[in-house]
Amino acid sequence: MQVAIDGVTYVSHETPAWRGESHFMAMVNLAPFDLEGMLEQLWLRELNEGDSYEVCCIPFYAYGLALGDVVGKTDVVDRLIRNSGRRVLRVLFAEPRPREDSRSALQEAVESAGLLSEWNGDRHVAIDVPEISVMQPIFDSVQGEIQDRTAFWEWSDSKEFRTA
Repeated sequence: MQVAIDGVTYVSHETPAWRGESHFMAMVNLAPFDLEGMLEQLWLRELNEGDSYEVCCIPFYAYGLALGDVVGKTDVVDRLIRNSGRRVLRVLFAEPRPREDSRSALQEAVESAGLLSEWNGDRHVAIDVPEISVMQPIFDSVQGEIQDRTAFWEWSDSKEFRTA
């Protein structure tokens, strides 16, 4: 979900992949990723009494972070401590939607592969990709839209996590 308040867009995770009872939330400033005026709220699980936190959601916009990564924070997430080995595949579906809308095919392929995903609205999905995953059915499900430029994809680790 995205909400704009006083010129800042806040991106939140309504259904984090690893939602638990005692989680923390912290923002990631998205300005270093050319998304000025945007903050993404991540769900975190405390690991070492406030020294480190495990990411419990699949980042929609923050680069260089994935489910299970260990991060540090002050007021915001400010450092990557340890990479989990997971990746995030993000797919954005453009408007207007074509007749051959592949969103349901993508969702079915993700579920069939046993992967976790989170949707931000109905046009943007972040897919958790553990180290060993068979991704061809995922790519095949949206290939037509990628070729027609009605959907776009990227890996979240195409850029390193940074705060400045």
